[in-house]
Amino acid sequence: MVKLEQSIDVSNHNDVQLANSTIRLGPVKMSVFSFAVDGVLIDTGAQSLFPSFRPFFEQADFEKVMLTHFHEDHIGCAAWLKEQRDIPFYIHKASVERCSKEYIYPKYRQYFWGQSEPFHAQAIGETFQSRNATWDVIATPGHTQDHLAFLNRETGALFTGDLFIQEKMKVILAEENIVDTLQSLKKILTYDFKDMYCCHAGFIEDGHQQIKNKIEHLEALQSQIINMHKNGMSVEEITAQLFPRVYPIVETSEGEWSAIHIVRGFVEGSRLS
Repeated sequence: MVKLEQSIDVSNHNDVQLANSTIRLGPVKMSVFSFAVDGVLIDTGAQSLFPSFRPFFEQADFEKVMLTHFHEDHIGCAAWLKEQRDIPFYIHKASVERCSKEYIYPKYRQYFWGQSEPFHAQAIGETFQSRNATWDVIATPGHTQDHLAFLNRETGALFTGDLFIQEKMKVILAEENIVDTLQSLKKILTYDFKDMYCCHAGFIEDGHQQIKNKIEHLEALQSQIINMHKNGMSVEEITAQLFPRVYPIVETSEGEWSAIHIVRGFVEGSRLS
Protein backbone atom coordinates (compact mmCIF):
# COMPACT_ATOMS: atom_id res chain seq x y z
CA MET A 1 0.00 0.00 0.00
CA VAL A 2 1.30 3.45 -0.93
CA LYS A 3 2.33 5.53 2.06
CA LEU A 4 0.36 8.66 2.82
CA GLU A 5 2.42 11.85 2.96
CA GLN A 6 1.34 14.97 4.79
CA SER A 7 2.46 18.54 5.39
CA ILE A 8 1.25 21.61 7.28
CA ASP A 9 1.05 25.26 6.34
CA VAL A 10 -0.01 27.92 8.84
CA SER A 11 -0.96 31.41 7.69
CA ASN A 12 -2.92 34.44 8.89
CA HIS A 13 -5.66 36.46 7.22
CA ASN A 14 -7.49 39.31 8.96
CA ASP A 15 -6.80 37.92 12.46
CA VAL A 16 -7.79 34.39 11.46
CA GLN A 17 -5.08 31.76 11.82
CA LEU A 18 -5.41 29.09 9.14
CA ALA A 19 -3.77 25.68 9.54
CA ASN A 20 -3.84 23.70 6.29
CA SER A 21 -2.73 20.09 6.45
CA THR A 22 -2.38 18.39 3.08
CA ILE A 23 -2.45 14.65 2.58
CA ARG A 24 -1.07 13.04 -0.57
CA LEU A 25 -1.48 9.58 -2.02
CA GLY A 26 0.35 9.45 -5.35
CA PRO A 27 -1.28 12.11 -7.57
CA VAL A 28 -4.22 12.57 -5.15
CA LYS A 29 -4.00 15.65 -2.94
CA MET A 30 -6.54 16.57 -0.27
CA SER A 31 -6.45 19.57 2.06
CA VAL A 32 -8.08 20.04 5.46
CA PHE A 33 -8.21 23.32 7.39
CA SER A 34 -8.59 24.16 11.05
CA PHE A 35 -9.07 27.80 12.09
CA ALA A 36 -8.20 29.71 15.27
CA VAL A 37 -9.85 33.10 15.71
CA ASP A 38 -10.62 35.28 18.74
CA GLY A 39 -10.16 32.46 21.25
CA VAL A 40 -12.14 29.91 19.24
CA LEU A 41 -10.96 26.85 17.30
CA ILE A 42 -13.18 25.88 14.37
CA ASP A 43 -12.90 22.18 13.44
CA THR A 44 -10.03 19.92 14.48
CA GLY A 45 -8.89 18.21 11.28
CA ALA A 46 -8.49 14.46 10.73
CA GLN A 47 -6.91 11.95 13.10
CA SER A 48 -4.55 10.77 10.34
CA LEU A 49 -3.23 14.35 10.08
CA PHE A 50 -2.62 14.74 13.81
CA PRO A 51 1.22 14.70 13.51
CA SER A 52 1.11 17.76 11.24
CA PHE A 53 -1.71 19.54 13.11
CA ARG A 54 -0.23 19.01 16.57
CA PRO A 55 2.27 21.94 16.54
CA PHE A 56 -0.53 24.26 15.47
CA PHE A 57 -2.83 23.07 18.24
CA GLU A 58 -0.06 23.42 20.82
CA GLN A 59 0.65 27.07 19.99
CA ALA A 60 -2.82 28.30 18.95
CA ASP A 61 -4.71 30.51 21.41
CA PHE A 62 -8.24 29.18 21.99
CA GLU A 63 -10.53 28.29 24.88
CA LYS A 64 -13.46 26.63 23.11
CA VAL A 65 -13.96 24.46 20.04
CA MET A 66 -16.81 24.79 17.56
CA LEU A 67 -17.46 21.92 15.14
CA THR A 68 -19.24 22.38 11.81
CA HIS A 69 -20.36 18.73 11.58
CA PHE A 70 -19.52 15.19 12.66
CA HIS A 71 -17.39 13.94 9.73
CA GLU A 72 -14.06 12.44 10.69
CA ASP A 73 -11.94 15.01 8.86
CA HIS A 74 -13.49 17.70 11.09
CA ILE A 75 -13.58 16.00 14.52
CA GLY A 76 -10.58 13.67 14.16
CA CYS A 77 -8.27 15.38 16.66
CA ALA A 78 -11.02 16.36 19.09
CA ALA A 79 -10.42 13.52 21.57
CA TRP A 80 -6.72 14.39 21.90
CA LEU A 81 -7.49 18.10 22.28
CA LYS A 82 -10.09 17.30 24.95
CA GLU A 83 -7.45 15.40 26.92
CA GLN A 84 -4.92 18.20 26.58
CA ARG A 85 -7.22 21.11 27.34
CA ASP A 86 -10.20 20.98 29.64
CA ILE A 87 -12.29 23.24 27.43
CA PRO A 88 -15.82 22.96 26.00
CA PHE A 89 -16.56 21.49 22.58
CA TYR A 90 -19.76 22.34 20.72
CA ILE A 91 -21.59 20.65 17.85
CA HIS A 92 -25.14 20.34 16.51
CA LYS A 93 -27.42 18.78 19.13
CA ALA A 94 -28.13 15.81 16.83
CA SER A 95 -24.44 14.79 16.90
CA VAL A 96 -23.64 15.09 20.62
CA GLU A 97 -24.43 11.44 21.35
CA ARG A 98 -22.78 10.24 18.15
CA CYS A 99 -19.50 11.92 19.10
CA SER A 100 -19.59 10.28 22.54
CA LYS A 101 -19.46 6.76 21.09
CA GLU A 102 -17.14 4.85 18.80
CA TYR A 103 -18.26 5.18 15.21
CA ILE A 104 -16.71 2.92 12.59
CA TYR A 105 -16.13 4.57 9.22
CA PRO A 106 -15.71 2.70 5.92
CA LYS A 107 -12.21 1.32 5.43
CA TYR A 108 -11.15 3.79 2.72
CA ARG A 109 -12.15 6.71 4.97
CA GLN A 110 -10.22 5.21 7.86
CA TYR A 111 -7.21 4.93 5.59
CA PHE A 112 -7.33 8.57 4.51
CA TRP A 113 -8.64 10.25 7.65
CA GLY A 114 -7.96 7.79 10.46
CA GLN A 115 -10.40 6.58 13.10
CA SER A 116 -11.89 9.33 15.27
CA GLU A 117 -12.11 8.55 18.97
CA PRO A 118 -15.11 9.39 21.18
CA PHE A 119 -15.17 12.70 23.04
CA HIS A 120 -17.66 14.79 24.99
CA ALA A 121 -19.34 17.68 23.20
CA GLN A 122 -22.20 19.97 24.11
CA ALA A 123 -25.15 21.05 22.01
CA ILE A 124 -24.48 24.37 20.34
CA GLY A 125 -26.99 27.21 20.63
CA GLU A 126 -28.25 29.67 18.04
CA THR A 127 -25.34 32.01 18.88
CA PHE A 128 -22.06 31.86 20.78
CA GLN A 129 -19.58 34.34 22.19
CA SER A 130 -15.90 34.65 21.44
CA ARG A 131 -13.66 37.12 23.27
CA ASN A 132 -14.76 40.14 21.27
CA ALA A 133 -17.79 39.12 19.24
CA THR A 134 -21.14 37.41 19.00
CA TRP A 135 -21.45 34.71 16.37
CA ASP A 136 -24.50 33.42 14.52
CA VAL A 137 -24.83 29.65 14.25
CA ILE A 138 -26.48 28.95 10.89
CA ALA A 139 -28.11 25.60 10.13
CA THR A 140 -26.92 24.59 6.66
CA PRO A 141 -28.03 20.99 6.08
CA GLY A 142 -27.18 19.14 2.90
CA HIS A 143 -23.64 17.79 3.11
CA THR A 144 -24.83 16.33 6.43
CA GLN A 145 -28.05 17.02 8.25
CA ASP A 146 -26.14 18.40 11.27
CA HIS A 147 -24.07 20.83 9.20
CA LEU A 148 -23.52 24.34 10.58
CA ALA A 149 -21.87 27.57 9.43
CA PHE A 150 -20.53 30.24 11.80
CA LEU A 151 -20.70 34.01 11.20
CA ASN A 152 -18.79 36.59 13.26
CA ARG A 153 -21.17 39.55 13.53
CA GLU A 154 -18.35 42.00 14.29
CA THR A 155 -15.94 41.16 11.47
CA GLY A 156 -18.24 39.49 8.94
CA ALA A 157 -16.01 36.42 8.79
CA LEU A 158 -18.03 33.39 7.68
CA PHE A 159 -16.88 29.80 8.22
CA THR A 160 -18.76 27.45 5.92
CA GLY A 161 -17.40 24.00 6.84
CA ASP A 162 -18.12 21.76 3.84
CA LEU A 163 -21.02 23.77 2.44
CA PHE A 164 -19.05 25.32 -0.43
CA ILE A 165 -15.75 23.44 -1.13
CA GLN A 166 -15.81 24.25 -4.87
CA GLU A 167 -18.05 25.87 -7.44
CA LYS A 168 -18.86 22.80 -9.53
CA MET A 169 -19.61 19.51 -7.81
CA LYS A 170 -18.55 16.34 -9.60
CA VAL A 171 -19.34 13.74 -6.91
CA ILE A 172 -21.05 13.76 -3.52
CA LEU A 173 -21.56 11.32 -0.67
CA ALA A 174 -24.55 8.97 -0.73
CA GLU A 175 -25.82 10.52 2.52
CA GLU A 176 -25.82 14.06 1.11
CA ASN A 177 -29.01 15.83 0.13
CA ILE A 178 -28.24 18.02 -2.88
CA VAL A 179 -31.61 19.81 -2.69
CA ASP A 180 -30.93 20.80 0.92
CA THR A 181 -27.43 21.94 -0.04
CA LEU A 182 -28.87 24.24 -2.69
CA GLN A 183 -31.32 25.74 -0.19
CA SER A 184 -28.55 26.20 2.39
CA LEU A 185 -26.41 28.07 -0.15
CA LYS A 186 -29.33 30.40 -0.85
CA LYS A 187 -29.83 30.87 2.90
CA ILE A 188 -26.20 31.89 3.40
CA LEU A 189 -26.60 34.69 0.86
CA THR A 190 -29.22 36.31 3.10
CA TYR A 191 -26.49 37.05 5.66
CA ASP A 192 -24.13 40.00 5.56
CA PHE A 193 -20.67 38.47 5.42
CA LYS A 194 -17.26 39.52 4.13
CA ASP A 195 -14.40 37.01 4.29
CA MET A 196 -15.34 33.37 3.71
CA TYR A 197 -13.39 30.39 5.01
CA CYS A 198 -13.91 26.82 3.80
CA CYS A 199 -12.58 23.72 5.59
CA HIS A 200 -11.10 22.33 2.37
CA ALA A 201 -10.37 25.44 0.29
CA GLY A 202 -9.30 27.85 3.05
CA PHE A 203 -9.85 31.58 2.49
CA ILE A 204 -12.06 32.21 -0.54
CA GLU A 205 -11.87 35.48 -2.42
CA ASP A 206 -15.25 37.10 -3.12
CA GLY A 207 -17.28 34.49 -1.27
CA HIS A 208 -20.61 36.09 -2.19
CA GLN A 209 -19.95 35.73 -5.90
CA GLN A 210 -18.52 32.23 -5.53
CA ILE A 211 -21.68 31.08 -3.75
CA LYS A 212 -23.86 32.78 -6.36
CA ASN A 213 -21.92 30.96 -9.07
CA LYS A 214 -22.43 27.65 -7.31
CA ILE A 215 -26.16 28.28 -6.91
CA GLU A 216 -26.49 29.14 -10.62
CA HIS A 217 -24.57 26.01 -11.57
CA LEU A 218 -26.70 23.77 -9.34
CA GLU A 219 -29.96 25.33 -10.50
CA ALA A 220 -29.00 24.84 -14.15
CA LEU A 221 -27.98 21.25 -13.41
CA GLN A 222 -31.21 20.64 -11.49
CA SER A 223 -33.32 21.90 -14.41
CA GLN A 224 -31.37 19.81 -16.90
CA ILE A 225 -31.65 16.64 -14.82
CA ILE A 226 -35.40 17.04 -14.22
CA ASN A 227 -36.07 17.67 -17.92
CA MET A 228 -34.02 14.66 -18.96
CA HIS A 229 -35.85 12.48 -16.46
CA LYS A 230 -39.26 13.77 -17.66
CA ASN A 231 -38.19 12.78 -21.18
CA GLY A 232 -37.80 9.20 -20.06
CA MET A 233 -34.12 8.93 -19.13
CA SER A 234 -33.16 6.91 -16.07
CA VAL A 235 -30.95 8.17 -13.26
CA GLU A 236 -28.13 5.97 -14.56
CA GLU A 237 -28.49 7.27 -18.13
CA ILE A 238 -28.54 10.89 -17.00
CA THR A 239 -25.45 10.33 -14.86
CA ALA A 240 -23.56 8.74 -17.75
CA GLN A 241 -24.41 11.65 -20.06
CA LEU A 242 -23.82 14.58 -17.69
CA PHE A 243 -20.93 13.08 -15.73
CA PRO A 244 -19.06 10.85 -18.21
CA ARG A 245 -15.82 10.90 -16.24
CA VAL A 246 -15.69 8.34 -13.45
CA TYR A 247 -13.32 9.59 -10.76
CA PRO A 248 -11.07 7.15 -8.83
CA ILE A 249 -12.90 7.96 -5.57
CA VAL A 250 -16.05 6.31 -6.97
CA GLU A 251 -14.37 2.92 -7.22
CA THR A 252 -12.30 3.39 -4.07
CA SER A 253 -15.40 4.19 -2.03
CA GLU A 254 -17.49 1.46 -3.71
CA GLY A 255 -19.93 4.11 -4.82
CA GLU A 256 -20.30 5.98 -1.54
CA TRP A 257 -18.91 8.97 -3.48
CA SER A 258 -20.53 9.29 -6.90
CA ALA A 259 -22.19 11.72 -9.31
CA ILE A 260 -25.23 9.46 -9.34
CA HIS A 261 -26.17 10.82 -5.90
CA ILE A 262 -26.42 14.33 -7.39
CA VAL A 263 -28.72 13.12 -10.14
CA ARG A 264 -30.83 10.91 -7.88
CA GLY A 265 -31.16 13.71 -5.33
CA PHE A 266 -32.56 16.18 -7.85
CA VAL A 267 -34.87 13.57 -9.39
CA GLU A 268 -36.26 12.52 -6.02
CA GLY A 269 -36.53 16.16 -4.95
CA SER A 270 -38.66 16.96 -8.00
CA ARG A 271 -41.11 14.23 -7.01
CA LEU A 272 -41.58 15.81 -3.60
CA SER A 273 -42.07 19.37 -4.87
